[in-house]
Amino acid sequence: MKTKLLIMAMVSLMVGKVFSQQTNLVVVIKNIKEAKGTIAVALFDNEADFTSKMRQGKTTVAKTDEIQVTFENIVPGIYAISVMHDANENDELDSNAFGIPKEGFGFSNDAMGMFGPPSFEKAKFNFTGENKVYITLKYM
Repeated sequence: MKTKLLIMAMVSLMVGKVFSQQTNLVVVIKNIKEAKGTIAVALFDNEADFTSKMRQGKTTVAKTDEIQVTFENIVPGIYAISVMHDANENDELDSNAFGIPKEGFGFSNDAMGMFGPPSFEKAKFNFTGENKVYITLKYM
């Protein structure tokens, strides 16, 4: 009986350790049109907060072509990402009179919405701790 309890306790500790492991999430942002302003990357972990309340955010200097942004100590799970090329550094995605973005933007899975951002369902991905996320910026 004691051996059985000891084995169950050890298995429980091992399973808990596996599920609580944290790792880095690397986001590769492609198709940056110009080395002007900043690239803002937002990480979301649920549908209710998608595009309004990020779990974590990172900002880096814009460079042409491609950059990588790393989120540290992320627990494997379901996430979605949005990216904005804030060329004029006013902390907003500028748009024209019709609401069409004038700056680059993108979402995980390269998801697109009809008249605004895509749904969390379209942008979500399963982060297993071993994958990179690639996002191609779009400019209208």
